[in-house]
Amino acid sequence: MSTSIAVPGALAPRRAWLTDLPVLLVAVVWGASYLAAKDITTAETVLAVLVLRFAVVLPVLVVAGRRALRALTPAQWRGAALLGLILSVIFLLETYGVVHTSATNAGLIISLTMILTPLAESAVTRTPPSRGFLAAAAVSVLGVVLLTQSGGFTRPSTGDLLMLLAALARTVHVLAMSRVKSVQGASALPLTTVQLGTSVVVFALLSAGAGTTPWGAAAAFGAREWAGLLFLSVFCTLFAFFVQMWAVRRTSPSRVSLLLGTEPLWAAAAGIALGGERLGAVGLAGGALVLAGTAWGRRAAG
Repeated sequence: MSTSIAVPGALAPRRAWLTDLPVLLVAVVWGASYLAAKDITTAETVLAVLVLRFAVVLPVLVVAGRRALRALTPAQWRGAALLGLILSVIFLLETYGVVHTSATNAGLIISLTMILTPLAESAVTRTPPSRGFLAAAAVSVLGVVLLTQSGGFTRPSTGDLLMLLAALARTVHVLAMSRVKSVQGASALPLTTVQLGTSVVVFALLSAGAGTTPWGAAAAFGAREWAGLLFLSVFCTLFAFFVQMWAVRRTSPSRVSLLLGTEPLWAAAAGIALGGERLGAVGLAGGALVLAGTAWGRRAAG
């Protein structure tokens, strides 16, 4: 969710750099989050890890936004809870998806949200997208096909399909935030807190019937797993949220969005440099097309 603000002229180069750097760091940690999640999560521990990841930061958000939370109306609570249900679906699809595919594929496929969202918005508003945007979408789709077939032309993996569904779910979430009237006008902090709280409840209820409980997973964690969990909780959730709130008040939402749009680059870099993943020539070409198509599509949609 972005908020339109007036920017008093161009930022001085030094001030712009000091504002851009934290936002770029958010894109970096988000890109690395796929590898971190893959490193500490198995198919059996997805729900437990999700409970732990958000339960760690939720108290901080509640304390920071307690006054704003009390100011929410019952309708705003219900709207935020609805968005939280959608958010929980996104995290479930993303986390199960990254378990079954590479961190590189996960980060690049999820970037299709930048193409899917304007397409969905065009369908809802019955406003045909431009030819340039449709061409950009076609380039992105071709890129995903090549990316998921880098080892030879076979059926996409389960993880690839789950990440594609996650991109669709992200699109639904963005559209819902702009169309659920009850949450319009609510500030970002309490809205995010209620959404994450709802997600934690969903994950906790689902984990009650799973083989691994959050407490069991926490007890089995070693130093590496705890480091990965804290990275996901503190940097990819808490730090990222507050940086976005801070940056959007000092620069334009478009500039923030452009910097955050580098996330798939960092996902690929982390997967290849740290995770030892290899794409091959076809996969590299596919990744390049995804990045080119999403960048082109952002400009065409803007």
